[in-house]
Amino acid sequence: MRAMDGGSVQRKYRQLGPYLDERARRLWAAAEAEQLGYGGVSAVAAATGLSRTTVLAGQRELKQPVVGIGATRRRKPGAGRKRLASVDPLLLEVLEKLVEPETRGDPMRPLRWTCKSTQRLARELTRQGHPVSARSVAALLGKMNYSLQANRKVREGRSHPDRDAQFKQINRQIVAFQKRGQPVISVDTKKKELVGQFKNGGREYRPAGQPEEVQVHDFPDPKLGKAIPYGVYDVGANQGWVSVGVDHDTAEFATASVQRWWRMMGQPRYPEASELLILADGGGSNSSRSRLWKFCLQTLADELGLQLSVCHFPPATSKWNKIEHRMFCHITQNWRGQPLVSHEVVVQLIGATTTEKGLRIQAEIDPKSYPLKKKISAQQLADIQITRHDFHGEWNYSIRPHARSS
Repeated sequence: MRAMDGGSVQRKYRQLGPYLDERARRLWAAAEAEQLGYGGVSAVAAATGLSRTTVLAGQRELKQPVVGIGATRRRKPGAGRKRLASVDPLLLEVLEKLVEPETRGDPMRPLRWTCKSTQRLARELTRQGHPVSARSVAALLGKMNYSLQANRKVREGRSHPDRDAQFKQINRQIVAFQKRGQPVISVDTKKKELVGQFKNGGREYRPAGQPEEVQVHDFPDPKLGKAIPYGVYDVGANQGWVSVGVDHDTAEFATASVQRWWRMMGQPRYPEASELLILADGGGSNSSRSRLWKFCLQTLADELGLQLSVCHFPPATSKWNKIEHRMFCHITQNWRGQPLVSHEVVVQLIGATTTEKGLRIQAEIDPKSYPLKKKISAQQLADIQITRHDFHGEWNYSIRPHARSS
């Protein structure tokens, strides 16, 4: 008989449970237990999953007159646990001292050199005599207008006083070259990449539970080495070239990449060109201070028969170079989550990069060796046909080819 009653209670609870609030559920369970008589509390608790304490509390509540409880209230006024901030008035103040940004420079703070997770904050608060759980710490931080924050790249270092003026100079040069129908390219080296079965940042769709398996450690493979992508971006045509080097990122490698772009893409598009504008960062293989860069540009100008004009971006402004946000970012997006297992794979992934605005990229491996620390003599430097512009000649200059003898 009791099993049959328990089954009936269970069916009723499944039907009514979703429509009952906390108080109504408690009172209904108590009423059912009253009807069942002896053992009814245990039967109802087993059938509904409610605790015996809850059913007994409902029975006591049924025996009391309905006084002071509104029609929509679930508990009596003042019922429930008191808020932590009211029980422990110093809790918020101590928590604020643990997490406020200004404490990062104070070596006496207990969490100066540790990750301020809610679990660690809860342990530190408890250690200082303010017992609290990690979930409560998270709720308190939300009420104090704190949230999880990641680092944001906004500081570009010391700004050069002529930074904006150099940007304007670069823009004037671009407009002038394009009006004359002369090519304008943006050049830079992309981040070196390990070649092999290594993890590559980002995610892509795969069958559930079947992620790409890669090496645990990112130790370079001595046989495969690294891939050094040097890019050339045609500003006017929205096309790019990438030479994937296997040796070193030197000025010779950079100018060889420009020469490859001209042979494969530039000359067919600009057959009547007599000059070329190169936009480059101020450091790296195309550094504005590099003798080798200027010497290699002279060699390139002689080979191509073009006057090469160069505009370097001011210090700490490399991210403004157009190749960064018009080509390199799309390459990174295209090969996300793909292990770069060989140089051929790197070339294929770069060459398959496109955008809705029409970006097209060609890529090729450059197997040549480019030795480091190559010296340029004073005589070789003096032989460079360089003309420095009036405005910051160290950033803006032109190199004309040597006159060819008859």
